[in-house]
Amino acid sequence: MLNFVIFGPPGAGKGTQSEKLIDKYQLIHISTGDLFRAHISNQTTLGQKVSALIADGQLVPDEITIAMLEEEVDKNPSAKGFIFDGFPRTVPQAIALDEFLESKGSSIAGVIALDVDQDELTKRIAERQKLTNRVDDQADKLQKRIEEYFSKTIHVLPYYEEQQKLSKVNGIGNIDDIFAELCAVIDKY
Repeated sequence: MLNFVIFGPPGAGKGTQSEKLIDKYQLIHISTGDLFRAHISNQTTLGQKVSALIADGQLVPDEITIAMLEEEVDKNPSAKGFIFDGFPRTVPQAIALDEFLESKGSSIAGVIALDVDQDELTKRIAERQKLTNRVDDQADKLQKRIEEYFSKTIHVLPYYEEQQKLSKVNGIGNIDDIFAELCAVIDKY
């Protein structure tokens, strides 16, 4: 099974690039953001909890996120692999993901970090907000999410770097050029 984590701050292009990777490699995309939004729009009990946390710009607790991810993986037993987007965000989540995949006889093949500076992120998300009106893209919440990424989430990268699974790709430029760089990384596996 070919499993990857696509990593980067809000607005780095994880969703855009994941769609292209899914088509090329026939992988299942698991985005914690999409899972959260689905639960919120369906007004599940979990969705109500997640909604309150996201509205406040906070991260969803590990146990909720991990349970949702495990459920999604279990729904796709014959998958060729998964692209994890927006997860893990903490080292304990990375360890939990490794343990879960190991229990399934699998592992993370690689982690691809999209490098994008904060000015570009702000510009991209402002454009996305105009098109999608996502609650988590509103200016006050967005700033919290970006700060959360640069103060906490980015610390997951050394965890994967120690395992020699980390690759960094410049996330600024033409979408197809970035995609080609991502493919070059994945094709090594």
